[in-house]
Amino acid sequence: QIQVVESGGGLVQAGGSLRLSCAASGRTFSSYTMGWFRQAPGKEREFVAAISWSADNTYYADSVKGRFTISRDNAKNAVYLQMNSLKPEDTAVYYCAATMFGSYWLLYEYDYWGQGTQVTVSS
Repeated sequence: QIQVVESGGGLVQAGGSLRLSCAASGRTFSSYTMGWFRQAPGKEREFVAAISWSADNTYYADSVKGRFTISRDNAKNAVYLQMNSLKPEDTAVYYCAATMFGSYWLLYEYDYWGQGTQVTVSS
């Protein structure tokens, strides 16, 4: 079992950058695929990016491909989401989540979730 806590959200102008961090507790962190999801007001939570336990594989939603980069540091029990060229439509609460065996793009297959961090992109 692990716990995850997100940080790094904030207000940024369009075209700017933010780096989200996800700190995880638990000795088995390195066994989990880690994902980032987001939920905008009035919309369903959607997949943003994921990274395999070994960091060998990364996955992105088409809407963020080329702008966002997911990474992890298993020695620090941390996952990061570097967000560049931000757009107003990236405004959402961003969630970090962990799954050991689930499909990376399916939110209901993630076992552990953080409370989220707000990202607001102004035009």
